[in-house]
Amino acid sequence: MLRSPTLYAYIVRQFLFWFLAVLLVLSGVIAVFEFVEFVRQVSAVPELPVSLAFTLAAFKLPSDVEILFHFAVLIAAMVTFWRMTRSRELVVARAAGLSAWQFLAPVIAAAMVLGVVKIAVVNPISAAMYSRFERLDLDFLGGTGDVMKVARTGFWLRQKDEGEIVVIHAEKVGSNGDELQNAMFLLLNPDESYHGRIDAANAHLQDGKWVINDAWVMDGSQPAQHVDTTSIPSNLTRNGIQERFASQQTISFWDLPDYIRNLEATGFSSTRYRIAYQGLLSQPLLMAAMILVAAAFSLRPGRRVDTVLMIVGAIVTGFSIFVLGDIVAALGRAGTLPVPMAAWATSCVALLFGAAALLHLEDG
Repeated sequence: MLRSPTLYAYIVRQFLFWFLAVLLVLSGVIAVFEFVEFVRQVSAVPELPVSLAFTLAAFKLPSDVEILFHFAVLIAAMVTFWRMTRSRELVVARAAGLSAWQFLAPVIAAAMVLGVVKIAVVNPISAAMYSRFERLDLDFLGGTGDVMKVARTGFWLRQKDEGEIVVIHAEKVGSNGDELQNAMFLLLNPDESYHGRIDAANAHLQDGKWVINDAWVMDGSQPAQHVDTTSIPSNLTRNGIQERFASQQTISFWDLPDYIRNLEATGFSSTRYRIAYQGLLSQPLLMAAMILVAAAFSLRPGRRVDTVLMIVGAIVTGFSIFVLGDIVAALGRAGTLPVPMAAWATSCVALLFGAAALLHLEDG
């Protein structure tokens, strides 16, 4: 088998150059649209400075870059192969005895390394910055004020209903997600000063209120009194509680395993987070699939019309892979598909499609 480290290094440098160029261009376009949208939102609140729009767009940009990664790999590989085909560099390499699979191998390896960098470096940075973005968005642009956190000691929920603030802690929840066990309700005034506290053996969410049983009620500085049943108004629903979990975009790849364990220990379903974790693990495979798809569309020399069709076909394929990933993940979250299939199916299908197309063109 013919090996040429110099040629391999040259192809990889070309690919990485175009990857960075495409990623910067796409990120710049997205950043402009995000900034314009945040300017519109900020301008609706007269006392807020326009600089806040820039801050919000900057904190949100890394999460957008994550989404753009596989598009950037696809387009960069296409440009690299198309330019080398037009300049007859790949024609010379083939004439020297180098097969398509041989000069694709280093690019595939580089793309898989980019996938590892994405999940190990880019994702944690994105999660930290998106968490800050959500905090700023809630503080300055409004929101429900309902926030849920999960820890080893149980889960914490902050609800705000008509100015009254209630911080809820429970060690366990029921299988339906609307029953709390060993619960504590911390009652706060609208200015977040202490008002009272309720400790209860259990509580149920029903008909717009928490029905609290076997409770000890403390009103201000008064001594605790035991009551069989009491209630607190709530604007939450069973599905609403699930929706107030931390966004997957705010939890980094390194923190997801602990978060999943804490969630399961509390009693909530961790399916969507396990799909997110497995999906991140599949990223290197997806990046390799993008190289094969790009090669299938761009290795053959053609006329100008063929080039346009190549670009359109590759972009449509890349977008279809993205949509397929969302559909399969949604089926997994609904319980229709097992977690490994929901997380890995898209990468495997894309890899098989790219390999089959390339085998047909090169060896068929």
